[in-house]
Amino acid sequence: MKEQSLDSLPGISTLLGALLLMLAGIGALIGAIVLTKSGVGGGGLLVLGGIVLLTVGLFVSCGLYMVQPNQAAVLSLFGKYVGTVKENGLRWNNPFLTKKKVSQRVRNFESGKLKVNELEGSPIEIAAVIVWQVVDASEAVYNVDDYESFVHIQSESALRAMATSYPYDAHEDGQLSLRSHASEISQHLKDELAERLANAGVQVLDARISHLAYAPEIAQAMLQRQQANAVIAARQRIVAGAVGMVEMALAELQNSGLLALDEERKAQMVGNLLTVLCSDRGTQPVVNAGSLY
Repeated sequence: MKEQSLDSLPGISTLLGALLLMLAGIGALIGAIVLTKSGVGGGGLLVLGGIVLLTVGLFVSCGLYMVQPNQAAVLSLFGKYVGTVKENGLRWNNPFLTKKKVSQRVRNFESGKLKVNELEGSPIEIAAVIVWQVVDASEAVYNVDDYESFVHIQSESALRAMATSYPYDAHEDGQLSLRSHASEISQHLKDELAERLANAGVQVLDARISHLAYAPEIAQAMLQRQQANAVIAARQRIVAGAVGMVEMALAELQNSGLLALDEERKAQMVGNLLTVLCSDRGTQPVVNAGSLY
């Protein structure tokens, strides 16, 4: 099913023509009454002509319909698709045609919070905002039973499928995750929706995650895990920095010739410096008031 454009007549001029026909019919009936009262013949023909004119005027007026901006009217004749009218304003087509109007405005909705298992099996809560628009009114009407319900259900289905394809957090370098790669995840969701909704005449303009969290039953455990990962990462940076500072201190002492240290004294100095630099609390210095050894 592909959309076909259908021409329509301007509704204002058609409405005026229908009104003129009905006025002429009413005038003919009044004239018939006057002739009948005056005893002049010909009243029957005027009655017949008035009824015909009124009938034609009413029939023509039944073909009028309104098309709003960003709206399409899908027309069918006894169940057969005839075409789509997109001209705005009052339009006219054959009164026997069935007209179904479809909004082509940009619409959006937020899915409910879905509880799914991410790639590693942890239960999470996820929701998304979908921005969509009907671009083919005939497909929206005839290819699916209810295109709005179809969009909502397929959006939630695509969101579930996407959520199971990625972990919540990235545990390896370069790994895509739901929390850290919002643009890539949104593009994946948009492509998934575009494929599912293509036959319904719907175009997906944007799709973004609006809510993402661990399920309540594991939220506390995952928070502790994230805190532990943060502490480990911080410690790694502290140790790397401390080792660099110790290397720089030993190199400066050796280059200046201010103090010659044997291997044992170097090891003791390295241990003291690392203790001071890597400790998460203030250290208490011990002053050596004796000789060098």
